[in-house]
This record gives sequence, structure tokens and C-alpha cells, in this order.
Amino acid sequence: MALGISVGAVKVPISTLWDKNADEVASNILWSIRMPRVILAGLVGASLAISGAAFQGLLKNPLADPYTLGVSSGASVGAVMTLFFSLSAPVLGMFTLPAFSMMGALLTMFLVLGFAKLVDKAMKMETLILTGIIISSFLSSIISLMIALTGEELRQIISWLMGSVSMRGWPYVKMILPFVIVGTILLWLNRRELNAMLFGEERAKYLGVNVRRSKLMLLIGGSMLTGAAVSVSGTIGFVGLVVPHMTRLLFGANHQHLLPLSLMNGASLLILCDLVARTIIAPTELPIGVITALLGAPVFAYIFFRQRKG
Repeated sequence: MALGISVGAVKVPISTLWDKNADEVASNILWSIRMPRVILAGLVGASLAISGAAFQGLLKNPLADPYTLGVSSGASVGAVMTLFFSLSAPVLGMFTLPAFSMMGALLTMFLVLGFAKLVDKAMKMETLILTGIIISSFLSSIISLMIALTGEELRQIISWLMGSVSMRGWPYVKMILPFVIVGTILLWLNRRELNAMLFGEERAKYLGVNVRRSKLMLLIGGSMLTGAAVSVSGTIGFVGLVVPHMTRLLFGANHQHLLPLSLMNGASLLILCDLVARTIIAPTELPIGVITALLGAPVFAYIFFRQRKG
């Protein structure tokens, strides 16, 4: 966070945070531009990483994450539909976009699990991934159709789909924060159930776990976090895959530690990726999704081949 706040086109000393006599321009850059951007990047990274950790534990699959399972695509469809049709629910107001995005994420998650179970009752790794790819491809075609039919909203949709936390400001931080808190609490309350389900659903039942309820809470929490993240930043891939997997390798599979560590590491990673995205070819900014894909794709390939070899 200190690096994200101070480093950029204009260097802002970190002491500006508490120095009342600091330069007014530096203070405005810090509080109006840098701080909300860094916090938003941290919240998005934390949301994707902790939901990825929950999905991997729930499905007992290190390749499971919101991106590979198509949940991000579902969230994207919900958000793009909101932008395309200029939807605004009377009750939801500014929360219309994240609400529709979360509904899209949740529906996609149930669709992937239902289709995978229909094809293969054991829901093997290959089946889940292929199902996620199939549904993700279908949802991507819906997004492409809306882009082809759009007019003035085209630039807004394309810019949003590439993934960025640029020029969002405090309103977006306020918009995502309640969903991040609720989603994280839902996952944290089911951390022991996640540990029990690592040994299989039958054994978890013998240990007194209400498997049906726990799975529902985990799916809702993970989809809420994914939908909220996608709704404010667009599609940012691989964070939910790489961060929890590397955290598990370093600190073990106990979700008592894995969930909070994934949250912190995801936040740190995306803050650093955003820093690289806006400084590597300054003054031009790269979409943050490009940076995470460049980092994540090789790691994804490594994990996949390691699993196949094993």
C-alpha cells in the first residue's frame, strides 16, 4: 500500500498521510486519486483470492477459481447487461450493477456444478474445468453479441471488460466494501466446514457438518465476492487461482489460516500489479487484467501439468 500510494507519475512522500503542512497538490493526489485506487485494488484482489481459496477447498481442486469455473464470465454478463440496457433498479440505485453482477455469478456457479454433475457424478477435475470453459465460452458469446449491438456504450463496455481500477474514486470503494465484508464473513464462518469437507462429504456429515447448508453459504459468499469485484474492476483473471494455490503451498491447507492469508496476499498482489500497470510505460496505463494474465497464465500451466503428471 505504501508503494502504491507514493510511487507514480508524481512521487508523493508517504509522510503526506499525517503531515498537516504537506503540499496541497500532493495531498489532493494522495487522498483523491491514489488512496481510493490502492484501496479498491486491494479489495478486488482480496475478494478474488479468498473466493478462489473457498472454491478450491469446496471442490477439492487446485485448478478451481472464479475464472476457470466461468463465474467471472457470469458476473461479466450481469454487469454488461446492466450497462447495455442502462438498468437501474429503484431500490438498489447505485448498487444495481454489483447486484446484477453477483446474480450472474451465482447462477453461473450453480449451472456449472449442475451440468458437471449431470455429465459425471464424480465431478472430476477435467469435467469441472471443461464445463467451466463451455459455459464461459457461451457467456462470452452473449457479451460479444451485446457489444456488436451496442452504440454509445461500446467504449464503456470494452474499457470495463479489460479490467482496471483507474479513475474509480471513493464511490466505488463504498460500493464494493459492504459486499466484501458480508462475503468474507460468510466464508470465514464456514472455515471449519471447509476443512471437514476436504476429507469428503460423507465424512463431513459424520463430523456433524450440515454439508448442504455449508455448500450453499460458501457458493453464495464466493459468488458475492466475485460479482462485487468484477462489477467495479471488470474481468481480472488468475488472481483467484494463483494466490490461494501458492498460499496453500507455503502455509498449508488449513482454512483457518488459508482464508485470511489468501485475502492479504490477493490484496498485495493486485496493488503491486496495478502499480506496474500504471508505471511500466508511463504516462500510458495498461489494463490491470493484462498484467495478472501475464503472471497467472504460466503458473496456471505449471499447476495443470503438475496435476496431470501426478
